[in-house]
Amino acid sequence: MRVGHKRAPTSAQCEVRITNKLGLHARPAAQFVKRVRSFRSEIWLVKEGKRFSASSLIDVLRANLDCGATATLEAHGVDADEALEELEKLFAEFHEKETD
Repeated sequence: MRVGHKRAPTSAQCEVRITNKLGLHARPAAQFVKRVRSFRSEIWLVKEGKRFSASSLIDVLRANLDCGATATLEAHGVDADEALEELEKLFAEFHEKETD
């Protein structure tokens, strides 16, 4: 392993569907933004052709992600793939917590 080796930035995207009954309301949106901010990549939510910064709680709420809505997560940076993988898991956790 080389010391100081930097990974090259990559781009990734995936589609997510909101499955919890109340949609991505304030509490899960805040958890989502907190997780987004833990990554170095820039991450966006795209819904109906509009891009929303996933690191902004206001933008995430403005995306109006109600139950059944779909959106595309886009990431660009050195941890883009890992970020989207973790965020997909988080959306699944929101649904699981609701059904408990």
